[in-house]
Amino acid sequence: MASIRTETTIDASPEDVWEALRAWEEPHVRLVPGFLTDTRMDGTDRIVTFFNGVTVREVLVTLDDTTRRLVWSIVDGPYSHHNGAAQVLLDADGTTRFVWTTDLLPDAAAERTKAMMEQGTATVRRTLETARSAA
Repeated sequence: MASIRTETTIDASPEDVWEALRAWEEPHVRLVPGFLTDTRMDGTDRIVTFFNGVTVREVLVTLDDTTRRLVWSIVDGPYSHHNGAAQVLLDADGTTRFVWTTDLLPDAAAERTKAMMEQGTATVRRTLETARSAA
């Protein structure tokens, strides 16, 4: 099983980053606009569309306000197994560290998925730093 991790430092408060991450129903607006182009809800599941047209169904596993950690699984998409987690952490200098991990099968999907995660992580940073400077 492949395990991928990306992280970035965001010049925004952990509270602001967490508020954007925990907005389960609108990541295409609050967290990664352009990387995700649409989100539709089906009960508590979300169906997201990526910039390249790929659509997947994501099931919310955990939304933990105390640890600022969100966990989800892709259940209808290109993986036989997918578990993703994102966490928001306070760095010593007052900035925020955003960490995204994914465990997936098949292993052959790891390189493509890592490239997508790196692009998504950069979009998170850019979106939230832009929002902070506009405030």
